[in-house]
Amino acid sequence: MAAISNIDATVVGPFSAPISTLSASDTITIDTRRKQLAVFTNTTGGSLTVTIDGANGTTVSVTGIGDVDVSAGKAIVVGAGLSVAVVLSTIKHYTQGVVTLTGAATLKLQIFNL
Repeated sequence: MAAISNIDATVVGPFSAPISTLSASDTITIDTRRKQLAVFTNTTGGSLTVTIDGANGTTVSVTGIGDVDVSAGKAIVVGAGLSVAVVLSTIKHYTQGVVTLTGAATLKLQIFNL
């Protein structure tokens, strides 16, 4: 299990943007003071599904819907040869506590702190 580093994108001009390769289980750090953009890239010939799961996510009450179970995490499908991006604050109920990424070994990831 590796800890995936965030990339500081608040600098002026060009900056280094290293790409991490996920293993079977990795962790990310959520910084609620910043907007964070996660970019998943699939360089394989088949679809991959990564699950983002915060250890403290259980059930949340959503206006107009009721209680929603977030304990299994948020599954994100990345098709073969494609990239998918998500602003992590838009799935904040899935990123509470220690956040683990599972199920998509070989998927590439960059997390930009904006």
